[in-house]
Amino acid sequence: MYRIALTGGIASGKSTVADFFARRGVPVIDSDRLAREVVAANTPGLAAVRARFGADVIDQDGTLDRRALRARVFADPSARRDLESILHPLIRQAMAEESARRPGPYQLFAIPLLVESGRAAEFDRVLVVDCPEALQIRRVMARDGSDEAGARAVLAAQASRRERLAVADDVIENAADLASLETEVAALHERYLAAAARQASRVAGAPPATAE
Repeated sequence: MYRIALTGGIASGKSTVADFFARRGVPVIDSDRLAREVVAANTPGLAAVRARFGADVIDQDGTLDRRALRARVFADPSARRDLESILHPLIRQAMAEESARRPGPYQLFAIPLLVESGRAAEFDRVLVVDCPEALQIRRVMARDGSDEAGARAVLAAQASRRERLAVADDVIENAADLASLETEVAALHERYLAAAARQASRVAGAPPATAE
């Protein structure tokens, strides 16, 4: 299966781009959605989070209090690493299982922390959704009701724009309107279909392996 990794900074428009690909019949495997599922109520993932961070991060209904957990790990790098050590293996397993269940012309893996997790080399191509930092800050402030300092702190906790662009094979500039964004997605979709077809042709035409 030809696999594309989709990433970008906060408020860059990753979800909108993923939706445009999904409308074209591309299976989108969303790590954020799976991250929520692996710590749903009564899951081993939630039990592991509770064991590490305590009952203070669990709501009265037995679900994860994401705001409380975010506050704990945002200011404590060691706590963030502990959380990642719990979540990342569970998310990777869930992504692999969903990938096996959802064939398509190619697959799109939406992974916001692709650069931070060092996974770029696992995919055939990396697509980065990019926009100017000033626009990101305005979008975060509008979305979360935060001030500029808070928005900048969120950006600082992620990989930099330069680091993301360094691993990109393709870049979508999301600084205009939705029509322009969808036009860019449509063009890339055709390129990815062609690349996936070439890969499938090479695999189908490969000579059988021989024993040494």
